[in-house]
Amino acid sequence: MSEKIVVGVTGAPVAQRAVDWAVAHAAAGGEIELVSIVGGAVGAVGEAELVRTAHEATQRLLDEHAARVQAAGIAVTTRVDQGNPVAVLVDASEGAALLVIGSDYRGPDTGAARGAHGIRISAAAHSAVVVVPDIDTAGRTGVLVGTDGSDVSAAAVRFAAAEAVRLGEPLVAVSVWTPVPIPGVMGSYPEPYLGDMNEVTGEILKAALAEVRAAHPNLQIIEQVECGYPSAIINELAQDARLAVLGSHGRGALARLLLGSISHEVLARLATVTAIVR
Repeated sequence: MSEKIVVGVTGAPVAQRAVDWAVAHAAAGGEIELVSIVGGAVGAVGEAELVRTAHEATQRLLDEHAARVQAAGIAVTTRVDQGNPVAVLVDASEGAALLVIGSDYRGPDTGAARGAHGIRISAAAHSAVVVVPDIDTAGRTGVLVGTDGSDVSAAAVRFAAAEAVRLGEPLVAVSVWTPVPIPGVMGSYPEPYLGDMNEVTGEILKAALAEVRAAHPNLQIIEQVECGYPSAIINELAQDARLAVLGSHGRGALARLLLGSISHEVLARLATVTAIVR
């Protein structure tokens, strides 16, 4: 059975990158639903006609994108909805294999961090979410995945390995440890402490990769243990990667609206196409 990929489409130029990413992914077997949202009505005079006109213009936009999807030989449907974009896309993700959204962010060196919509969608969605920034990733290599050995990061590692196989790219698995803060008067960290933390983190990383090594024996896997702050290191490494993958730590009714701090910080300053997996 083909998997369903939902793509949130806006009038921003990055929407084309988001649709193109979904098309490339669906080429291995999948169908695409393009979803756009027109703002909710509040009952103002003349609003009904405005909403109708916006709906028609949005449908024309979706039809243009759908024509490109069909030209690639992929089944596609379109839907114009009304309401809050975060709520609509979260609902649309139920039953989907992936939700793909665009971000007009153009990289960590291009200005302030992005707004909260993409982060809220990624936190609350029922499926994995792929956020496509307005960045040309041509010439980049590797699928980068961050793991800390937790169950949710294990799901991220499995997703990343499958993507690396699909793309014919190496899997770059990174685990980051952060030293315990010490007063400046203590000077440098003891070498035994640094060495032990590095070794322990490396063992956790090897254990986290055991399942995908067995499942994909021909996959090239590069292990990296780094010391520092995780989101900064992941975003630095992601600048050379074709795709970055992280786990979401959302749990329960309240926590579904939150991401783990690292995923949140990475999404705020996207360096490449980034998947948040739950």
